[in-house]
Order: sequence, then C-alpha cells, then structure tokens
Amino acid sequence: MSIVVTGASGHLGRLIVTELLAAGADPATVVAGARRPETVADLGVQVAALDYTEPQTLVAAFTGADTVMLVSSSEVGQRAVQHQAVIDAAVEAGVGRIVYTSASHADTSDLVVVPEHRVTEAALHASGLTWTILRNNWYTENYVGSVEGARATGVLLGAAGDGRVASATRADYAAAAAAVLLGEGHEGKVYELSGDHAWDYPELAAVIGELIGREVVYRDLPGEEYVAALVAAGVPEGGAQFAAAADAGIKAGLLADATADLRTLIGRPTTPLVEALRAALG
Repeated sequence: MSIVVTGASGHLGRLIVTELLAAGADPATVVAGARRPETVADLGVQVAALDYTEPQTLVAAFTGADTVMLVSSSEVGQRAVQHQAVIDAAVEAGVGRIVYTSASHADTSDLVVVPEHRVTEAALHASGLTWTILRNNWYTENYVGSVEGARATGVLLGAAGDGRVASATRADYAAAAAAVLLGEGHEGKVYELSGDHAWDYPELAAVIGELIGREVVYRDLPGEEYVAALVAAGVPEGGAQFAAAADAGIKAGLLADATADLRTLIGRPTTPLVEALRAALG
C-alpha cells in the first residue's frame, strides 16, 4: 500500500507522516508531497513536488498510489478549487481512496470555514472514489497567540460569549488520520473528530493564567468591538474579521460537540487543554 500525503510541509501534514511511521508504515510506501520538496526531505520518506494549483504535479505525484491523504489547503477562498484539482488528479491517476480533513459538521454548520469544506465533500461524493472524511474540530494550537496577548495584559479578549470549543491538538488529529490510513473498514465513513472536553473562554483564561503565572480574565466583547481591538493590536482587518466570525460560530455552539470518534480512533484520551498549550509554548 502506498500513501501520498498532500501539504506535508504544513503542521498537520508533517505530523501525519510522522504518525504513519510511528504506527509502523514502511517509509518506502509513504510519499510526502509539498510545493517545495526540500522542505520535507527530513521526514525520512519519499518526497514529491506537489502544488494544488498545478494539476500536472498532482497527477505525477499520485500515479501508482493507493491512497491520497488530502490535507485541506490553507488558502481560504481558494480551497474548493484546489481540492477539486486534487480529486480530479486522483481520478486521472487511478487512486483507489482519498482521506480528507474537513471541518466540524460540514454538512449542516454555519461556521465561517465550512462552505469550502462542504463543497469538497460533495465533490468527493460525486467523484466515484472511495473516501473517508475526517471532520476536525478546532486546533488547540490556534490559541497560542492568545497566551502571548494575555501574558502582556492579563486579559483574554474574545466574542464567544459562553460558547464552548471541543478542540484537540494537531497531533491528536494526525494520529487519527494515520489510524484511518493504515486501518480497515473506514470506507465511506464520516468521523466527527473533537477533543474529549468542550471548554469555554473563561476556562481558557484560567488555563492561560496557570501557564504564565498570573491571573487572566476573559473579557467578552461585541463582534465589532472585538474586530476593532484586534486591529488596534496590529491584526490585519481580514484576520480580525475572520477571528470575530469564528467566535460568533463558537458563541452559537458550532464547535461544542465533544464526540467519542477521535479518542476511539487513536485509542487514548485526547490531549487536555492545559497540556496542549504547555507543549505548544515549548
């Protein structure tokens, strides 16, 4: 069995390759695909030049592969087109299966990141390929920047109200991907992956305070005020709008669903919030 991991130079893609090897995959059967192959040469597997915007590189990288691990593109607004190119190339190359990292409840959710994932899931259904969909909740590492802000001010800003987030670490999600890639019986399955515990922002503030050794309080702001505060702190307007939209989704409960799928796939509890942030901070 040969597996091509797309986006292998990114945080999640690298971890998936690492988890495949840790789970016993033969390095000769794993291909790390990246726009710049030299950035993944240290992973100890085969490498391939692979660019979501250049279909010829996709077909070349996928030819002879049994499975493609489609790690979602990081280019918001371009994802649907880029993912379609991967799916088309997989069909042309005769790939047997695609495993795809989607978003939480992508079939029904109004979360800001969902529309492009919903389109991709529909494309997979229409492709004729065998597929498995991994709907990842939020990454705990998304909040590392919040730690640094709170370290300076003693305040965690947000617009999430009393909404909860069932986040997990990238390593947790990567371990689940490896389990699916190397396991059996996952064809046609959709997994709602999340951490075991859904936390709220006051809890996040308390955890940050524990890590930095000072009291941190959560200050909940209306969306527009949150955007203005982020822009004043140097966040680009687009990034501030995205953060506020994400918090609005959290406030609406769109990331609160803590399921058993992730811990079942990885065979252990997911990484607790405090441990995850401590590790992310180094």
